[in-house]
Amino acid sequence: MRERLQLTCGILKDSGIFSNVVYFRYGINTFTGNNWINKMNITIIGASAGVGLETVKRALQRNHKVTTLSRSEISLPNSPNLIMIKGSATNETDLKRSIENADAVIVAVGTGKAMKPTTLYSDFAKLLTVVQQGTNTRVPFIVVTGFGAGESGAYNSFLMKIFFKLFLKEVYADKTKMEEIITRSGIKWEIVRPGILKDKPLTEKYRAETQLFEGINIGSINRSDVADFLVKQAENPTELGKYVSLSNK
Repeated sequence: MRERLQLTCGILKDSGIFSNVVYFRYGINTFTGNNWINKMNITIIGASAGVGLETVKRALQRNHKVTTLSRSEISLPNSPNLIMIKGSATNETDLKRSIENADAVIVAVGTGKAMKPTTLYSDFAKLLTVVQQGTNTRVPFIVVTGFGAGESGAYNSFLMKIFFKLFLKEVYADKTKMEEIITRSGIKWEIVRPGILKDKPLTEKYRAETQLFEGINIGSINRSDVADFLVKQAENPTELGKYVSLSNK
């Protein structure tokens, strides 16, 4: 991994080997593989476990500065690129503090393995719209829900429909409310609906569907791959205003 300083300017000039590098407004650009990426300030809300924790790891791997907001401690080594805020996503002061310097925000709030009724998702969404209106922030918010929320529930397999009805109906009803509140607001949003989550290593091989169709067959996906998609969308949000379904196959 290499870095170079990218100076603010209005014209992209040919600079030899860097003549084809994408122009960024400011910051330090990091070389990963065959691409230069802009070093960003990324906020991750709901970062202590699951997809949120994997997203923190992935963002740090890609050399971004990361601010996290979570109720619990995060089990990661100290890093100069990591600021951890212990607080609540439904507390206005905590939420404002976490996003105040962000270039992009990734929302991965969750209730863990709990299946009982909750209002966490809709409560967070209501507060987020208030904060956005008050601050007029126009950074992208990439929001994780799950395949089964909103209209996607109709495209689950027969067995998954039964499982959702028996065990996840209330949780996904509130995730749907969160989607509705955010997508009807002035927030720059992207909704990400991964399939069944697995704890397996990163592959960077996954399918992202932006349309629902018969036979879409959204199956399982590694949390690490969801994290990879989220961070890359924070870097270059190509799917704003869309619902993205994710699956490894």
